[in-house]
Amino acid sequence: MTKIDHKTINESGDQTGPQTGPQTGPQTGSQTGPQTGKAARPTRWVTFVGTGPGDPDLLTVRAVELLRSAEIVVTEVPEHEPMVRSLLGLSCAAEVPTAEEAVPGAPVFVDGGFGEDGQPLTHAARSKLVVRQGRSGRRVVRLLSGDPFLYASGPEEAQACVKAGIGFDLVPGVSSATAVPAYAGIPLTTKTHREVAVVSCGDAKVDWSAYAAYPTLVLMSACGPIAQVARQLVEAGRDEDTPVAMTRSGSETTQQTVVSTLGRIGADAKAARMTEPAVTVVGPVVDLRQSLSWFETKPLFGWRVLVPRTKEQAGSLSARLRSFGSVPEEVPTISVEPPRNPQQMDKAVRGLVEGRYEWIAFTSGNAVKAVREKFEEYGLDARAFSGLKIAAVGDKTSACLADWGLNADLVPSGEQSARGLLEDWPPFDGLLDPINRVFLPRADIATETLVAGLVELGWEVDDVTAYRTVRAAPPPAPVREAIKSGKFDAVVFTSSSTVRNLVGIAGKPHASTVIAVIGPATAKTAEEHGLRVDVMAAHPSVEELADALADFGAVRRASLLEAGQPVTKPSERRPSGRRKVRSQ
Repeated sequence: MTKIDHKTINESGDQTGPQTGPQTGPQTGSQTGPQTGKAARPTRWVTFVGTGPGDPDLLTVRAVELLRSAEIVVTEVPEHEPMVRSLLGLSCAAEVPTAEEAVPGAPVFVDGGFGEDGQPLTHAARSKLVVRQGRSGRRVVRLLSGDPFLYASGPEEAQACVKAGIGFDLVPGVSSATAVPAYAGIPLTTKTHREVAVVSCGDAKVDWSAYAAYPTLVLMSACGPIAQVARQLVEAGRDEDTPVAMTRSGSETTQQTVVSTLGRIGADAKAARMTEPAVTVVGPVVDLRQSLSWFETKPLFGWRVLVPRTKEQAGSLSARLRSFGSVPEEVPTISVEPPRNPQQMDKAVRGLVEGRYEWIAFTSGNAVKAVREKFEEYGLDARAFSGLKIAAVGDKTSACLADWGLNADLVPSGEQSARGLLEDWPPFDGLLDPINRVFLPRADIATETLVAGLVELGWEVDDVTAYRTVRAAPPPAPVREAIKSGKFDAVVFTSSSTVRNLVGIAGKPHASTVIAVIGPATAKTAEEHGLRVDVMAAHPSVEELADALADFGAVRRASLLEAGQPVTKPSERRPSGRRKVRSQ
């Protein structure tokens, strides 16, 4: 931690004397101590944060904590801003506000990697920019790819901060030098290979004879000069058959690895059109990739999967699909809106409080949300459910109730659907049940299955429209074209309405696109719209839907390998037929 005596900082922000007092950490308010009629200056501070090789999930807990409280975020690469916006739940704004125009709670983004001409900034220019932001007195986070102090401009920028009287601290990041080979399935050390040298090929001329004896080399920024580097390593004594692996876009779902030798890597990298950022490993450890490759062999690796759901509901499904290596792309097809006539809900909620109902049945998380919002509008809380029996159509809806502090008395023991709920619902008993009425808050387009079944069991049902589902606006033209032309590898449908609305706003998915559905009713709707269903979840949950698609991808991959064919994505290959797979 640097030492700063804040009393030696003059009005221009420059130090005027030696640093004598210890700095205990970044401050955001005014200095404490006696005042002399002049407002105290805020502490100047910059935190350097390593973002890792690319996968946002590799950010440290400390890094996430700092980003959530940052007022200014200085980025290094274009991917940093959308990463932070996604992390903070912010929209991807087309224009970045100035410090004066900043929205409360949202940081100002400053491009610290490229100038206005689009060219990369020099280390000196980066340092000046960071110092300028550090002098603002705001909470500044400087993002640097990988680790700030390993093949990065962090040391120079930190030194510039110290010279300008600006304090700094550091959050190390996962270095690309170690993470990318790990994501490629290449261990840098084994019990027989203990020495590793990491070499940057981007700046100075390298004396490769000094590295000829190292069993394992990790080369940074070697994509362009790889042919020359390989030749010089051979001239320095390395065998031209030494294994080499070059990995681009490491840790991301666009990761690509070329395995070759020193004698062929130049031509092979050129043929594969390898580009930076890339990390190259030279040595016998590369051979272990054949058995240890874990990331690029995920069942849905690189698949572009369309997720047609409401924005609020897409998160958990997309996260699970991403865990299988896919690239989920969320396209809202429905929007949840309040009912046109709220009086029906108002009357039902009043009746609930007055004890008019024996049961309340929730058929979705949206229904729970709608009732909860109405309760908050009236100043009520979960205590109003005292004495009322609560039914939930499935585990997900039950979890939404639990978030509200409520426990469902009835959840289907079998199929999690309206039909499954009816199978477990007790018939009305005039001797045991003091009230025969059920409050059913649900969507305006819900089917009548539950209502009819409850009536048949002897219950009276107040079927109340708690929310409306309306068709969303069409997605952008490139997305519509991708759907129709087969650029998506799969589409996952979570309800019949998502099928109808996607076809309505964007057209039918291409015949080569894998169609995955959450259950029989959704499958029937898909088939009615001319879609051939390939995958259906064993149980109606988004987790099982994602798992079923992953099973399909694993079976497909194994079949291609068994046939001696290259592993391709559905968008790259047009099969003549499909096999329908259900999760077991």
